Amino acid sequence: MSRLNYVVFGTLFGFILSRSGATNFDAIHGMFLLEDLHLMGVIGVAVALAAAGFAVIRARGMRGVDGEPMTMKKKPMKPGLVTGGILFGAGWAITGTCPGTGLAQIGEGTLTGGIVVLGIFAGAYLQSKWAKRTASKSQSVLLRQDKPQTQSRQPVNAMGG
Repeated sequence: MSRLNYVVFGTLFGFILSRSGATNFDAIHGMFLLEDLHLMGVIGVAVALAAAGFAVIRARGMRGVDGEPMTMKKKPMKPGLVTGGILFGAGWAITGTCPGTGLAQIGEGTLTGGIVVLGIFAGAYLQSKWAKRTASKSQSVLLRQDKPQTQSRQPVNAMGG
C-alpha cells in the first residue's frame, strides 16, 4: 500500500469524524452526560463495521502486506490497562477529544486539537521513560538473582578432608 493510500484513507476518516460530529466538544460532552446519544450510535456503527470487516478477513484468510495471515490474537490482561483506560476516558471526557478526533480537529484548524495531540505525544514520551525506568529496575533485580553466588572458603579439615 503506497503512502498516498494512507493519506487518502486518513483524510477520508477525518472527514467522516468531522461530519459525524465526533470532533465537536458539545456533542462529546453530551454523550458522556448521556444527554445526546448520537455519537454512541456512530461508535456503535463503527464497531459493527469493524467486526464485519474482521469477519471477512478471517473468512477469506487474507494476508497482510508482509504476507503473513491477518489474525487477532488474544492478549493477556495487565494491571496497567485499567489505569490507562481510566486516564484515557478521563482525558477524552475533559478535552472532548481522543487521538483520532484530535488529528481531525487539527485538520479543521482548531486550537484544541493541536493542544490535545501535543498532550498525547507528551504522555506517550513520559510513559516510555517510565516503562524504561521500571524495566531497568526489574532487569537489575533479575541480574542480581541470576548472578552466580561466590562460594565461601570452607575451613580445611586438619585430617586432609
